[in-house]
Amino acid sequence: MVLFNMLFDLRSDSATRLFYCSSFSENSKQPMNSIRLNAIVIDPRNPNYFAVGGSDEYARVYDIRKCHWYSPISSDTPVDTFCPRHLIGKNNIHITGLAYSNTSELLISYNDELVYLFEKNMGLGPSPLSLSPEDLQKREEPQVYSGHRNSQTVKGVNFFGPNDEYVMSGSDCGHLFIWKKKGGKLVRLMVGDRHVVNQLEPHPHIPMFATCGIEKTVKLWAPMPTDFPPLPDNAEKIMKANKQGREDHSRITLTPDVIMHVLRLQRRQTLAYRERRYNAADFESDEEEGETYLLGFSDSDASSEGGGNQRECIIS
Repeated sequence: MVLFNMLFDLRSDSATRLFYCSSFSENSKQPMNSIRLNAIVIDPRNPNYFAVGGSDEYARVYDIRKCHWYSPISSDTPVDTFCPRHLIGKNNIHITGLAYSNTSELLISYNDELVYLFEKNMGLGPSPLSLSPEDLQKREEPQVYSGHRNSQTVKGVNFFGPNDEYVMSGSDCGHLFIWKKKGGKLVRLMVGDRHVVNQLEPHPHIPMFATCGIEKTVKLWAPMPTDFPPLPDNAEKIMKANKQGREDHSRITLTPDVIMHVLRLQRRQTLAYRERRYNAADFESDEEEGETYLLGFSDSDASSEGGGNQRECIIS
């Protein structure tokens, strides 16, 4: 895990240490803990701003112009912070993924919690602990996306669509979840990995995205015209199991060594499964064994619920 924010200039052979990320403290005498960082994203609308997330509940936004580049040990001073009201003060919560939309909306994924969407004006300011309970109650609540589970690994989160109309995340159940950004309705649920879907990355120019998980393969998803498919019949069962697992899970702090050990065990299980499968059946029948769900979008999804020409995506 990273404790410092580092700046790499491709024209240079060395990196610049920007600042040391530390926890918030209500008074200067209280010791501050280091924050292990999992995610960092740059605001595409204003590249001077970037957000980081890690081992506490706050996503911090910084202005790179205010960073002390040449200070040997520089503490962090964010320009804004983001966190759902009910997670403030929770010691067992941490951030695994962040994403910026083209309109500076910030998407935050929490470990064994949910995904939240914050508009630019929904921040808590540079010192969130200084806010009174009355001020917190006045803050607008972020949009929530649920149904998945983010517990076993460090999962990313992302937007999809020409105008970022959709939000997508992987899950411990091996499925890819896609919600409408506005309203949080689940519109697609697809098998993306036999174990866990970790990362999702859209193409910057064309309607495609890539996903990866515990398996060695990277899967590409692209649009094709077809009938608009419903959610799979077992969608409610999958989401209920994810919710139950999240509620029953006794959260513990996993060290990087423990996480790597779990990943190695899952990799061995996948290899053993493949060896048995290839010995028992012809390789060409692999595509018929799994269940593939179509990813369908309506051209009018961003503005209305009905009408419009449909565009579908399936795994390619």
